[in-house]
Amino acid sequence: MDKLFFASLSLEITPGSGTLQLLPAGDFRANDGRPAECAAWRVTPDCAKRLVAAMAARKTPMVLDYEHQTLSAATSGTPAPAAAWIKAVEWREGQGLYATDVEWTARASAFVEAKEYRFISPVFTYDAEGNVLQLINAALTNNPALDGMDEVMLAAASRLVSPEFSPTAGRDAPADPSQEQSMKELLAALRLIFNLPATATEQEATAAATAFAKVLGATDTAPVDVRAVLTSQGERITALTSATPDPAKYVPIETMNALRDQVATLTNQSQQGQVDGLITVALSDGRLLPAQESWARDLGKSNFAQLKQYLDTATPIAALRSTQTGGRESGGGKETEVTTEAGELAVCRQLGLTPEQYAKTKGGAK
Repeated sequence: MDKLFFASLSLEITPGSGTLQLLPAGDFRANDGRPAECAAWRVTPDCAKRLVAAMAARKTPMVLDYEHQTLSAATSGTPAPAAAWIKAVEWREGQGLYATDVEWTARASAFVEAKEYRFISPVFTYDAEGNVLQLINAALTNNPALDGMDEVMLAAASRLVSPEFSPTAGRDAPADPSQEQSMKELLAALRLIFNLPATATEQEATAAATAFAKVLGATDTAPVDVRAVLTSQGERITALTSATPDPAKYVPIETMNALRDQVATLTNQSQQGQVDGLITVALSDGRLLPAQESWARDLGKSNFAQLKQYLDTATPIAALRSTQTGGRESGGGKETEVTTEAGELAVCRQLGLTPEQYAKTKGGAK
């Protein structure tokens, strides 16, 4: 996480130039050895471009006061009059960042002309690598190497950092141990709530929370209290599980299972009766051979419709239903019992003979 630091630097005023150098180009350090957090402060052309754009976006000019009194006025109660107002800045390659539109007060102009004030001290923020992020303000001073701002001035400078004008809007705010701890605790809570891994970042936790808000239908204009929603759902679940079902609307699962088994049994019995009836008729009229009975019963159990279709299209064998003479001798003689083996019946079917005809043929052949 980037940290935001504050610094003040003193540069000598060049009388009569009409401009003020606010920051030098490239890497630079103060005469007192600062900065301590990095090798040097740094202003690159890209950095300067952002600073120029931020100044142009301001709705009010940047104040240039005396001895940074603006930063201590809130606690000291002393006035913090302006020495000048900076309205525009520009980048000069190889030289630095300059204030080009400066409106001096008469009093400050007299001080500068009389050399009662010789230096200008800009206050700026920078990151851990020393890159200058934002200009806060500037002051007339006679101390060319400030030891640094005290806590009161630092707090005041922090309040002056505006994300709206900052060229690095969206970067981390000044490091505050208590705030960092709070953020860590909040992130840990979000990981727990959304079952995120311990390595989940702030962005991932935010994405999970945003997705959950969409599920709840929460918006900026219609926020949702998650605790109230969960409590309400819990109460509804409890009420539904503890309530006695209305017998006019609900049937116990045991009753439904028993009814299902009974229906299955009756259906099976009915189907079995139909199978028995079909097979009995088919055996009697010759559409089924006795050797086919077992197969037909198995088919009827597994696929009654297929068995019925088969029997509907099967051709009855008249010779297997009855004999042409009813078992009597031709000419009205006494009845003759004709006994034919199953194999001989098959031969009869192939030859188109009745059992009696086959028997006579068989007898004549002896």
